[in-house]
Amino acid sequence: MAVKPSIVTRDITDLSTTTGNIYKSLNVISKRARQISSNVREELSGKLAEFASTVDNLEEIFENREQIEISKFYERMPKPTIVAIEEFSEGKILVRDAVKEEGGIEI
Repeated sequence: MAVKPSIVTRDITDLSTTTGNIYKSLNVISKRARQISSNVREELSGKLAEFASTVDNLEEIFENREQIEISKFYERMPKPTIVAIEEFSEGKILVRDAVKEEGGIEI
């Protein structure tokens, strides 16, 4: 996915067209951003866990460089919020309103 990691001005009306309400749209985007952040964090922790060892040896210097490269790669990735906004704008996120589907009262 080619997402620009820089700040972009967004039109509020474009974000609210899917749900009909800007606050619902922002709620959906924030939930998706948390999912993305959690997935990336788990992935990074898994990769860095491979380097965890209790034995000191000469290979640690090389492994430390690999850890630094992995960390730099994840630091350069676009923020989860930006990815979530792009996914929402492209219609890749399924939005459903549980209250309306169940016929309940919206509060």
